[in-house]
Order: sequence, then structure tokens, then C-alpha cells
Amino acid sequence: MKENYMKLAINLALRGGSRVSPNPMVGALIVKDNEIIGQGYHEEYGGPHAEINALRSAHKSPDGATMYVTLEPCCHHGKTSPCTEAIIKSGISKVVVGSKDPNPLVAGKGIKMLRKKGINVEMSELENECDNINKIFFHYMRTGLPYLVMKYAMTLDGKIATYSGKSKWISGETSRAHVHHTRNMLTAIMVGSGTIIADDPELTCRMGGGRDPKRVICDGGLRIPLDAKIFKNADRIETFVATCSKDEAKIENLENFGCKVIRVSELNCHMDLEDLMKQLGAQNIDSILLEGGSNLNAAALEAGIVNKVQAYISPKIFGGESAKGPVGGKGIYSPDEAFIMKNRKITLMDEDVLLEYEVERCLQE
Repeated sequence: MKENYMKLAINLALRGGSRVSPNPMVGALIVKDNEIIGQGYHEEYGGPHAEINALRSAHKSPDGATMYVTLEPCCHHGKTSPCTEAIIKSGISKVVVGSKDPNPLVAGKGIKMLRKKGINVEMSELENECDNINKIFFHYMRTGLPYLVMKYAMTLDGKIATYSGKSKWISGETSRAHVHHTRNMLTAIMVGSGTIIADDPELTCRMGGGRDPKRVICDGGLRIPLDAKIFKNADRIETFVATCSKDEAKIENLENFGCKVIRVSELNCHMDLEDLMKQLGAQNIDSILLEGGSNLNAAALEAGIVNKVQAYISPKIFGGESAKGPVGGKGIYSPDEAFIMKNRKITLMDEDVLLEYEVERCLQE
């Protein structure tokens, strides 16, 4: 029964989605005499936390009840008051916690405070499941860097475009709809200047009730034409242009459109992507969907900034020696230098297949 209550709390937490970023998704249930008397989740960044919403929804006194919460209750003053204070005042006698909070302001202090006040605190047997729903938050909290998902669509023979450079459309409608779901879930989308020049995309979320992600354009030499679609609404959708260029006139033009220009250091005559990730993390960007071309994908892998790969595989064959694959660059010399993936997930998208892996890094490292 305890596991069932925590599973319900996890499902509640997932309702928060991207609206809570850069905070974690959290769900809470209050159970008394085997009855759920209150439930809630963190609905949006800056709003009440899950524990508070659960307490407010309770239709009976929570005195002596048990709270199931997917993440350790906070014990510090931020945009809201500490949840531990509310739990203590409510008379709840037991709290079952899903995950420990890696935030240094909490990090075990919430559990310690509850126990100090005589509340019985237990860790749930579903700790791994609770950890999994907040991988982005945990990564961002521990490193200060965005969690980066590299996404691409390719044919059965590993091509992302024909030899002429045409790529619309490789994947089917279901796969393309899923991409917009991912855009809605992650904080930002990142592409290179080549993608802007070749496709002139808007980089928006075309999903009912969805949210447009922030946009990050890697443009080392400021090659993007000023009539690109992304500039037409840069005053409405937060748009970052990362560059190594020192052309102040071009930079001023971009800023006049409403873009935020990030000056990135150079590394081996290329943009230092690690430096870019640090600067984006400082802008409260906790997650990025990389929809770049083969060269940017290769640079991201080599820089060690990719955390997850999403590969949409379509039942088509393009052929062609000059047709590009998803990862360009020089490549590796020996198989034992390869990037290794782990934790496979396979999802059928009508005739397409979505393969998802976490990146384990090179065997040499």
C-alpha cells in the first residue's frame, strides 16, 4: 500500500512538467486511516510547493496522518516559506520521503528538522523512481550546468539528410509531435547557425497548451542573416546568441532585436561549449534540447556536455556517400574511443522507433 501511495504522488508530481523549472517536480499525498484526505503538486515556479497544496486540499484534519512526498521537504525561506514548518504545525505524525534533496540549502536538513520535532520520517522503497523524475533538477543542482538532450532523426542507413541537403521529412507525424512535447518539457532549444541559415526555423513549440522554449543559437562568426524568423519574435521568446565574434555593430543589431548575446571564449579555434554551458546555467537554464546539425552534435559530444541522446529512426533509406549522418567532425580513430550509451529505452512511434540512451562518456576517460 505504501508503494501505491508513492506511485500516486509521483503521478501528481509529473503534472508540474516544465512549468516548475528550474525547481523540481514534486507530488504529495496525505493519508489518514487508509484514506487519502489531501493531495497536491508543485504547479508552477514561485508557487506553493506540493506539501502546502496537499495540506490546503485536506478535507479532514491532518493531525496524526502520514504524508507521502516525492522529494525531501524544504526547510529554508525562498520564494515560499519552509514546508517543514507547515508540516510540523499541521500535526502530521509521519512523513515518507521519496528522494533526498541535493540542494545544499536542504540536503538532509529537512528530514533532520522533522525528526527533531518528533515526526517519524522514512525513505520510500521507490527512491529510484522518485530520483528519475527529477534527473534534470539533480544534475543542475549538483553541477550548475544544463542537462543536455541531443536529438536527431535519421533513416535506417543513418542519414539525416539526402545528398542534396534536404531533410523534410525523415520522421513521421507522431515522432514530430513527440519532439514538440520534448520542447515543451525542456527549458531551452539549441541549434547552430548552419541550421538557421539552411532551414530558417522558428524553434517554437507547436503543441496545444505548450510553452515555447528559450532559444540558444551558436553562431561563432555571427553569420545568421538579420531577416531570419527567430528575430521576428525575439522580444517575446527569450533568445540567446552565443558567439566568439567581437563585431560590436552586429552584436548591437542582435540586441536591438531583443536577443541576449553571450560572449563565449574560444578553444582550439572553436566555440568553447563548456564555457557556454556555464553561462547558460547561470541564466537559470537547467535543460536544453540540442537540435543541431552533425558538426554541432560532434562538438557537443567531444566537449562532454551531452547527457542524453534521442534518436528517431525512420523506415527509409537515403543512401549516398556524401549524405550526412547525425554526428560529423573528424570522428574517432579506434572503437575503444567510442562514446558509450547506457539505460536504453525504446518507444514505438507508429512506423518510427525512438531510441533513448544516457551518455556514459568515452571508455578512455
